Amino acid sequence: MTRHLALAACLLAAATTVAAADKPAADPPAAVRVKYQIMGLFAPGREADLREAFERLPGFTLVAVDFEAAEATVGYAPAVAFPRAKAEDVVKLFDAKLKAASNNTFGVKPLPALPPDKLQRVEIAVVGHACKGCDFAAYEAVARLDGVERATASFKDGRVVAVIDPATTDRGKLEAALTKKGVQLKPK
Repeated sequence: MTRHLALAACLLAAATTVAAADKPAADPPAAVRVKYQIMGLFAPGREADLREAFERLPGFTLVAVDFEAAEATVGYAPAVAFPRAKAEDVVKLFDAKLKAASNNTFGVKPLPALPPDKLQRVEIAVVGHACKGCDFAAYEAVARLDGVERATASFKDGRVVAVIDPATTDRGKLEAALTKKGVQLKPK
């Protein structure tokens, strides 16, 4: 009788396994693709650095990068990446994750609210040492100012470029921020 019980238990286990195999696997959490403005994308060479940072972000995929607009399309599953997060907190949470993965050299913010025709491009000639650290310092000096939608910096090219909301900031504020950071402006 013990053999019959053991055989019955084995048959029941096998039937359960077959029934489970017939059921479709649970769908993975829904993935989305979201476009963000990328802070720290101040030179074309920084795209490789951004891709490297994304390699340290499990569950996130860098789908596309638009350097000219300083934007990237990112794929991820919100329920996995930000469990129990409110929708309005996702940008802040993702910004923190990207900063941690990039040693605070990249961040995200929502896409600009102003239409492109309301923005102004300002180019400022600069002189100095051509290195990634110096470029980053000049970029940071202007990119964090209110009214700056995006910026680039290259001492190799001798310029800092900012796309601004002219109702909020202007060339004078950009130049003052650069000077305060120790960036030498090229004489006019």
